[in-house]
Amino acid sequence: MSSVVESKPETDQQNVYFRCIAGCTAKHSIFDVIYTCPSCGSLLEVHHEREPLKRKNAYQWQQLFDSRASTSIWPYGSGVWGLREWVIPSLADENVVSMFEGNTNLFWAERLGKQLGIPDLWIKLCGNSHTGSFKDLGMTVLVSVVKQMMARGSSVQAVACASTGDTSAALAAYAAYAGIPAIIFLPAGKVSTAQLIQPVANGAHVLALDTDFDGCMKIVQEVTKDNSIYLANSMNSLRIEGQKTVGIEIVRQFEWEVPDWIVIPVGNLGNISALHKGFQLMIDLGLINRMPRLVAAQAAKANPFYESFKNGFKEKITMTAQDTLANAIRIGDPVSYDKAVKAIVESDGIVEQATENELAAAAAHADLTGMFTCPHTGVALAVLSKLVKKGVIKSSDKTVVISTAHGLKFTDFKVGYHESTLADVTSEYANPAVHLPANADAVKAEIEKRLKR
Repeated sequence: MSSVVESKPETDQQNVYFRCIAGCTAKHSIFDVIYTCPSCGSLLEVHHEREPLKRKNAYQWQQLFDSRASTSIWPYGSGVWGLREWVIPSLADENVVSMFEGNTNLFWAERLGKQLGIPDLWIKLCGNSHTGSFKDLGMTVLVSVVKQMMARGSSVQAVACASTGDTSAALAAYAAYAGIPAIIFLPAGKVSTAQLIQPVANGAHVLALDTDFDGCMKIVQEVTKDNSIYLANSMNSLRIEGQKTVGIEIVRQFEWEVPDWIVIPVGNLGNISALHKGFQLMIDLGLINRMPRLVAAQAAKANPFYESFKNGFKEKITMTAQDTLANAIRIGDPVSYDKAVKAIVESDGIVEQATENELAAAAAHADLTGMFTCPHTGVALAVLSKLVKKGVIKSSDKTVVISTAHGLKFTDFKVGYHESTLADVTSEYANPAVHLPANADAVKAEIEKRLKR
């Protein structure tokens, strides 16, 4: 199919490149196998030169992106590739690996918001995506770049990641679609059945290791020192390029209006870094004039970023993360720490935590208003409730909570809550099924009793 906008690959590559977040001056091609700065070891970021992008004014960008949203024109119907010029403009159409990810609904949580005292509450349902989580947004970019690298004769033969579930599902699906082998490192016994079966079903090489996520991360970094295996974790800033589109998408869905707050659950800290990056790009190009305040929500049993925030980010805190129901953010040594600190500082943001009981109650409460929340969204909702009660988030503030994954990935969590079997949780909203004899009088009596509650 013909492209909506003609691409100039050579020019695009000069204007979009890897650079060091610590300020080293070297530039690296996004098609190089490189993850950190060769000079100082800091993380890299994909940088877009602003002047070429300013050839379009803010209104022209808005009109272009609005015209592409949810269309069937390849690849612009994707929420990521509809923003192609702001992501990887030099990618050839035939190398885009997309399942039309993004364009997820911004759900007005009217009833829940009124109960919490913030009527203008919205939930960005990122779990309504191909593999059930926001990780699809980053993986479409990374796998597409790898496909183009391989088409050009790169030594890369496979892609690999350490994961607590959602990253592995996204990598496995997109790699399978592209015909690229995927290698998955999971912490044994610490991933839900629904999350484990996704990469298995998509034909990935799944290796369950007797360690936690941080241990898996160390192994995958060692394995990918051989440039034949490409690292797909969020320390690879190509992932951030896709994930930053969620913030742009939220603003577009609000008719280019910026919300006051965005609350997001965090673990390895790539997601909040990506949010900040997307908003900064919109500010630089004049589409918006302010940054929303960002809130990083952590589980209290895996809260190194919260502890670092409490000391004013004077030093990075690391820890051995404990078991938490929010297993996808059970991370004690977050890779994207420096990027996330910048996001919090520059957005006048906040880091807050939620206990196991708080996150489970928040998730169950939300479900009673029509949602079906994952435990990580429960963390964000619990933190939201705390900040509302403290008066930090005002009743008039337009607030968005990022729901990072679909609740169907965590049915064990749901069943455990309603059967009152979760450790450290008092199931205040438990609603177990009632088993009755096949007798109309018994059924009527039970219905009468329940409707009187």
